[in-house]
Amino acid sequence: MKTNAGVADAGNLIITGVVLMLLGDLLFALNDAMGKWLVASFAVGQVLVIRSVGAFIVLGPMILRQGPMALFRVEQKGLQFIRVLMATVDVALFYAAVAYLPLADVMTFYMAGPIYIAALSHFFLGEKIGWRRWLAVLIGFAGVVIALRPSTAMLSLPSLFGLAGSLAFALSLVMSRYLRSTSDTTLVTWQTIAALVTGIVLSVGNWQPATLIDWCGMLLLGIVASCAHLLITRSLKLAPASLLAPLQYTLLLWAIVLGYLFFDDIPDTQIIVGAAIIVVAGLFIFHRKNLKETVPVEAVPPDGH
Repeated sequence: MKTNAGVADAGNLIITGVVLMLLGDLLFALNDAMGKWLVASFAVGQVLVIRSVGAFIVLGPMILRQGPMALFRVEQKGLQFIRVLMATVDVALFYAAVAYLPLADVMTFYMAGPIYIAALSHFFLGEKIGWRRWLAVLIGFAGVVIALRPSTAMLSLPSLFGLAGSLAFALSLVMSRYLRSTSDTTLVTWQTIAALVTGIVLSVGNWQPATLIDWCGMLLLGIVASCAHLLITRSLKLAPASLLAPLQYTLLLWAIVLGYLFFDDIPDTQIIVGAAIIVVAGLFIFHRKNLKETVPVEAVPPDGH
């Protein structure tokens, strides 16, 4: 009975991790659309600064709750630094790429993230992935390419920003999984501080006046992004990265929904076919993961966040 209860609890943790990842992806889709709108008028550094200030509206109460000194009591400081560096590179390069490329092109690069994560998780986290799931991840990415129809702009220099940013994003997610005993608040706070410092450096000589709506938009960007990071960071503590990675494909689905609701964009046949392939591949990977593995309950830290 105890064994069955343990398996059920582990299964519930995996489901919770999946739900949190899906919610985080939705917020990231909102963040991406807002970010593209803002960097069209303002420098990347300025957006990063105000975005980081907005993030602390969410993080401030959480920092006070766990105690400010807890931010300095972290394990494996070297890996913590690498994770913060990768998260900062990801954000900066994403905004740099989206300032010059269509959002769909940049999203195409980032949809390669699950492939990077699956490979990195296999070699560095010990999460074994069978050939069926490897094939499903590749098929899912093929669906992304079909749906997004990358343009010739991908051959330009900003495309390198998108490629490097997507790799940094994947590395930061793998590091989050590896450092799962560190509280979510600490992980997100340090990457927000790094983004703030980077923004200050990049904004020197590039600061522009803005309207109240613009300031509010940049602050809201930080609030949305920090909530997304918190949700995804927590999800990676509850479920294996190789399972959660393909769920990043839902960013495309949210882009279709938001495009229709806010911009009256109706998906064509190619978009629908690509989205269907992505969903089927993601569901197959989720099914295979449930058959193969569970997450031990004791692996989840009771940090209360």
